[in-house]
Amino acid sequence: MSLPTVLEKIIARKFEEVAERRAQVSFAEIEALARGADAPRGFAAALQARVARREPAVIAEVKKASPSKGVLREHFVPAEIARSYAAGGATCLSVLTDIDFFQGADDYLREARAACSLPVIRKDFMVDPYQIVEARALAADCVLLIVSALDDGRMAELAATAKDVGLDVLVEVHDASELERALNVLDTPLVGINNRNLHTFEVSLDTTLDLLPQIPSDRLVITESGILNRADVELMEINEVHAFLVGEAFMRAEEPGVELQRLFFPGKAPVQLGADPD
Repeated sequence: MSLPTVLEKIIARKFEEVAERRAQVSFAEIEALARGADAPRGFAAALQARVARREPAVIAEVKKASPSKGVLREHFVPAEIARSYAAGGATCLSVLTDIDFFQGADDYLREARAACSLPVIRKDFMVDPYQIVEARALAADCVLLIVSALDDGRMAELAATAKDVGLDVLVEVHDASELERALNVLDTPLVGINNRNLHTFEVSLDTTLDLLPQIPSDRLVITESGILNRADVELMEINEVHAFLVGEAFMRAEEPGVELQRLFFPGKAPVQLGADPD
């Protein structure tokens, strides 16, 4: 019998976590909190508007740690990071809320979203409708659905729940079979291609390039993981990929927004911290 992969360990723990949370806050209670949350900011629309102008649409990640790299940023203040990203030209934010493997927290999402006007995706491992409603209660604007963690029925159920509560969906794939499933099951315009294999945590930008020809023109491709330098950005732009999700390269920088601007907007004037551009 083979040992469980990193993803399998995360998913097993996630089911336990959902049960623990349900015992503390009922589904009815979390639904009430979701109804009282701030209105969604339009995650997909923000990305589509940037790409329509042929500008880099950057989802900048607020992430303290990862299972493969450990702690990425010791000085971790989500509100500061969010403001820095906004000043640096980010289109949206991604905030890790997984506790056990990424040292995330629900409060990190609340703090980051309150600190700027950017739309925010809750980056977590969604396995139950409870988590989707909970994301809206946290005032998230979008949720991530990872195809390799879900069967088709559960994926459709989670997407329907997201639609019901007004959340956009970013569906994440890693290979051709997952992409086929995502396109058959979901109509979300946002297709993320994760260049990191979540079973082995190995990274290759070829993952995005190889899958591109199979993606319909009405879907917005977001390349995720492994974008570490200007050459990586240019490689994607040459291949007509203009939306990016980046975390590690920014989290290791002294000033995340400055690094974002250096990577994606090298010709612009230096970042003025405290600004929150549209």
